Amino acid sequence: MNHSKFQFKELKILLLFALILFTASCKNGNSTSVLDQKFTGDGDDLPKVTQEMVAPPMLPKFDEIDKDGPKVVQVTFTVEEKKIEVAPGDSIWAFTYNGTVPGPMIVVHQNDFVELTLKNPATNTQTHNIDFHAATGEMGGGEISLVNPGQQVKFRFRCIRAGVFVYHCAPGGLMVPAHVVSGMNGAIMVLPREGLKDENGNAVKFDKAYYIAEQDYYLPKDKDGKIENIATPQQSIREIEESIKTLMPTNIVFNGHEGALLGKNALTANVGENVLFITSSANRDTRIHLIGGHADLYWPGGKFANKPDIDYETWSVPGGSAAAALYKFREPGTYLLLNHNLIEAFAFGAMAQVKVTGTWDSTLMKQIQKPSAIQ
Repeated sequence: MNHSKFQFKELKILLLFALILFTASCKNGNSTSVLDQKFTGDGDDLPKVTQEMVAPPMLPKFDEIDKDGPKVVQVTFTVEEKKIEVAPGDSIWAFTYNGTVPGPMIVVHQNDFVELTLKNPATNTQTHNIDFHAATGEMGGGEISLVNPGQQVKFRFRCIRAGVFVYHCAPGGLMVPAHVVSGMNGAIMVLPREGLKDENGNAVKFDKAYYIAEQDYYLPKDKDGKIENIATPQQSIREIEESIKTLMPTNIVFNGHEGALLGKNALTANVGENVLFITSSANRDTRIHLIGGHADLYWPGGKFANKPDIDYETWSVPGGSAAAALYKFREPGTYLLLNHNLIEAFAFGAMAQVKVTGTWDSTLMKQIQKPSAIQ
């Protein structure tokens, strides 16, 4: 009898061990290591769709869950060299994709192809290209996308990794940081084909999504320390090649200029809505905080194949990366989404507002006494 009990206990231990091994091998529903993935086809035989770009913080039209299988998503970027105001009285010759800082968000599903046409009009002065952190090979596409003024190029890459990724101009040498801090960066979101999952592996959907990019500028100054009003893109890039060496930004803002996401430009939501915040910083590390809220779900590094963390108060965005955080708004009011280096937020302007409408829930917070004289 004792021998039978011992055998039964031993069997239970073996079964438990086997279950653990099976669960580990099937993590994320895939028993194949990322190191052993194999791919076939170059996209030539897949259906093609055109994605119309929109200005951030908005995202183009897309399905959270794929309906039609892998496809080629065609996107066109036109480089614009344009003078923009980044703060009252401060301007820069910005280098942009489609005229905005940051550039437009691209949205695809894992194993889709992005087919990008990059146009550099003859009216521009610089050579440009694009490096997608989501791409594999050829410097993220940078080596095969270099275009002089008056040229265009087209290339295609497969999006094999799910997550949010930075893209930026990378024409070589000091021109790489000079172009990036002149505004030439953006992000791409590669969704899992089955959509996002919460911390328990259950499907989760979002009602709205916003793209917020922190941009650091290094505006050249004259001998008296005043920001220069530079006449041409050529002069701007020459002087910025020197000003970046200080490692001291003159401006740190969200979405291209001071106040871009404040007041009448504030983001909006309703109580009860799940809002996905995609945040990026192409050059410097930052740390994002939602005052009065949290990251209910946070994908470190913005990588959706990994289980999301929960309940983050502040989430890191290392330079050259993007992050994704989802929050369900539970109370109405005006929230601040900011860089929690509070000097960079309040003194420089790295902040955004989220105006939320709905009914107050006193189970979460209640004012017991209004401000009054000390008793």
